[in-house]
Amino acid sequence: MNLSTTQVDTGILIRRSLFFLVLIILTLGNLFVLFKGLNSPQAMDQAQISREIARGHGFTTKMIRPVAYDQAQRAQKRSISLVGFQDTYHSPLNPLLNAAVLKVIGADKPNSWQMGANEMVFPLDRVIATVSTLFFLLAIGVNYLLIARIFDAKIAGVCAILMLFCDSFWNYSLSGLPQMLMLLLFSSALYFAYRAVEATTEGRLAMTPALIAGVFFTLLALTHWMTVWIALGYIIFAAVAFRPRGVIGITILVLLIIAGIGPILRNQSITGSPFGTAFLTVYNGLSNSGEAAVMRTADLESEPLVIDGLIAKILRTTLMQSMDIIPLLGGIIVAPLFFLSLLHPFKRASISSFRWAILVMWILAAFGLAIFGISKDPLDPNQIHLLFAPIMTAYGLAFVSILWSRLDFVASTPMLRNVHYFLIVGICALPLVLALPLKVRVGMHLRDRGGVPNWPPYYAPALNSKTAGIRGWTTDDEVIFSDQPWAVAWYADRLSIWLPPTYAGFEKLETIANDLQTPVTGILISPCSHGLGSLTEVANQYKDFTFMVLDGRTFFTNYPAGVSLFDKDPRIQAVAKRYPYRQPMVGMDMVYYSDRAIRPPDSN
Repeated sequence: MNLSTTQVDTGILIRRSLFFLVLIILTLGNLFVLFKGLNSPQAMDQAQISREIARGHGFTTKMIRPVAYDQAQRAQKRSISLVGFQDTYHSPLNPLLNAAVLKVIGADKPNSWQMGANEMVFPLDRVIATVSTLFFLLAIGVNYLLIARIFDAKIAGVCAILMLFCDSFWNYSLSGLPQMLMLLLFSSALYFAYRAVEATTEGRLAMTPALIAGVFFTLLALTHWMTVWIALGYIIFAAVAFRPRGVIGITILVLLIIAGIGPILRNQSITGSPFGTAFLTVYNGLSNSGEAAVMRTADLESEPLVIDGLIAKILRTTLMQSMDIIPLLGGIIVAPLFFLSLLHPFKRASISSFRWAILVMWILAAFGLAIFGISKDPLDPNQIHLLFAPIMTAYGLAFVSILWSRLDFVASTPMLRNVHYFLIVGICALPLVLALPLKVRVGMHLRDRGGVPNWPPYYAPALNSKTAGIRGWTTDDEVIFSDQPWAVAWYADRLSIWLPPTYAGFEKLETIANDLQTPVTGILISPCSHGLGSLTEVANQYKDFTFMVLDGRTFFTNYPAGVSLFDKDPRIQAVAKRYPYRQPMVGMDMVYYSDRAIRPPDSN
């Protein structure tokens, strides 16, 4: 081995060691110092479903969407028990994987993994986030192998660094949402899809890698129903690009249909709809009122889907995706340059051909989101653009590198050949790096309490405590109405119904619950409702319950006089009489209205 080879090997070893050192520091820091707990309704909902699966209860939920109950009641023409209520909203794969982890660590037992007296972050939140983070780290590795195969190790390494320092990836990792599992499956699918493209351009049979990619796309579709659009994009590309033409595409389509038969038949039997409650997420894209409004209604017929101006709504969402493409691709500034790279004639046929596969899949994904909706929420559960960020970044980097190398001053100065990489990494890493010092200071200050809670709106101790929380004040067969039922189901491990907007809907579900021997014991109000924004927004969302939602904040504003609102509204005076005991939980920002007096923790 000569001296230059030794120097190269040493340089590579140092760079890789530094990368893994930073990876370990960021991973441990985010999970143990900076972690605040889960902060996504869908993540908490999937987590509590996972726990029910781990307990052997099947795909059941303790969070009841009023519209889901209405669907089940109409389809089965009978009153459905709230205990063991079947969920048809979530895709199955992520809850099943989390259920396996919860089973292994013993979290399926009712009294296991509870919060300590001084803890502020629920221990199982960290378990769920750890699983998601492991998927993210594996996805970095798969993308390195994929991009190194397409381009070279240098571009693959820069992409890995950009992923590691991408704030959006870490936010989704720590949220508990399935995006990181989706990223791993999508990246694995792309790896085998590219191998199929390579085989085709070299005149070899592409059947095996193309079908393996199809298996990963099928698993992806079982992780989030929106990714069916991506799978359809791959099927279209495979039908055209791989020989014998149409055979591979049709085979993958059949595979996708076979995988969907089970969930479709189950959804049909439970809700009378092959797509279950999940299909109602279309209200998020096509309805003016949004998804939450339809999920909280106790009568689906009272909330019809108005498709007036359908084309305009789709165009509006499409335009929003176009304008926000950089944040949707994780804030990696070179990722959108993928679209410019479509104009560049890459020398290798496989590189040129593969970018059209990515484009077709992205177009189908964007079209699906234009129908089902995507918001500017940094943790939108429908965010599937993020899956394309690594591969688009690779093409963007390759395109920039080609242009950079053609500059005269770069060609004449070898030391400048890699400067553009440092600039890109520096710019993209800024959001994460600038936010770290404050997060570390706060995290270290409260490290003995397990971290800082995601308050507002979530405060796990108020729900999980056996002495001063919902879990201690109620029993397994009692029901709580709440504006954050996902948190009640996950942290308190109690049945919870999403608070309907009308008294009629509330009374209907309350009567059903009482008749089924699962009595309603109270109503929990939190910043999830009164923290929505303006009074107009709160009133539009919570209608008959507006005064109850605003009661705690009004009471605090007028303290010590303490003017009460919820018992003054004639629309819900009957509710105020049945749940007259106001119990502050986190000041007056989180209030529990109980049907019984709450005994103080220090009472004998």
